[in-house]
Amino acid sequence: MALPLADSARKDGGMPVYSYDPPERFVAGTVGQPGERTFYLQASGGGRTTSVVLEKGQVSQLAERLDELLDEVLRRTSGSAAVPATAPVGLADDGPLEQPLMEDFRVGAIALAWDHEGERVIIEAQQETDEPIEPLTDDVPEDGPGVLRVRITAAAARAFSKRALQVVSQGRPPCPLCGLPLDQSGHVCPRQNGHRVGV
Repeated sequence: MALPLADSARKDGGMPVYSYDPPERFVAGTVGQPGERTFYLQASGGGRTTSVVLEKGQVSQLAERLDELLDEVLRRTSGSAAVPATAPVGLADDGPLEQPLMEDFRVGAIALAWDHEGERVIIEAQQETDEPIEPLTDDVPEDGPGVLRVRITAAAARAFSKRALQVVSQGRPPCPLCGLPLDQSGHVCPRQNGHRVGV
């Protein structure tokens, strides 16, 4: 059962469910300088925009798991599903996040699913909470956490994943010795017994 497109708050002060089926745009992006960036998932459509904050590692894992999910769908269907092997060039989205940027909530858990009948990927980002709800449930409690849920084509998911991995890689360059990110002033490298290494 699809959630309604309407973006209305629940009763009793609960957080809303932000549903986009499909979104006009769904991207990962950042604000700030490398080393101090804030990562966002942003969905828009129907004259509204939802922006949720998450960690860099969550963006990277989401992109990688999306690609793994689509690869598995291709494998299981022997290539018959409408899943491109790579991101279609025509769906590339290199634009900035939409402004003004308002944080709707901070993401805790992320869930993925493949809708076999509709041949769509479902992505759900759930608000950080001590009492998470069952992922991808239609029965979201009125006093439950905020939920961002989007349904997109496999091609759009490939395009999202490609952009997300590019966004993650545009941060601080890694140390050639330990792989940890370098600050402008270098960093304390564990491979150098804690000695500071320059950029």
